[in-house]
Amino acid sequence: MNCPGDECDLGPSGQTKLESFLFSCELSSKVPFYTFQADEEEDLEHFLELRTVCLGEGAAEESNLVEVTAMNHQGKTISVPIANLHIHCLPMVSLGEFELKAPVTIRLKSGTGPVTVSGLHLIASQVEDSDLSEEDDDDDDEEMAPIKPAKKKQQL
Repeated sequence: MNCPGDECDLGPSGQTKLESFLFSCELSSKVPFYTFQADEEEDLEHFLELRTVCLGEGAAEESNLVEVTAMNHQGKTISVPIANLHIHCLPMVSLGEFELKAPVTIRLKSGTGPVTVSGLHLIASQVEDSDLSEEDDDDDDEEMAPIKPAKKKQQL
């Protein structure tokens, strides 16, 4: 789903506009899971791109196992461990760009935390061809000032 710029080309049907927003949740023994849900709009797709899993201040000397539950390519729900953190040997894990389609549940499977999971909430929407042509027309209306050569400095 990663595209250069904000738009992805999907072929003759049009393009997709991609918006990204910061995401973060904290898991602990008091709040052991978080479910990332999508809005029920027809032409929007929601993705969660997990980047880091990090122990928070006051974490105990214990293993903190974090897992995610999401759908695989066959539409079946599966759970996968993504980090096993310990304050003395592995307090933080970088996941790169671990992208999942909503809904996604992040769970503190063992340990008391606190564990912060962060990343990006990505929203992909279809851009109609007519919307693209209107944007292109706006660019044509703007006049560019001619480029003037830089002035040379005179030595004194």
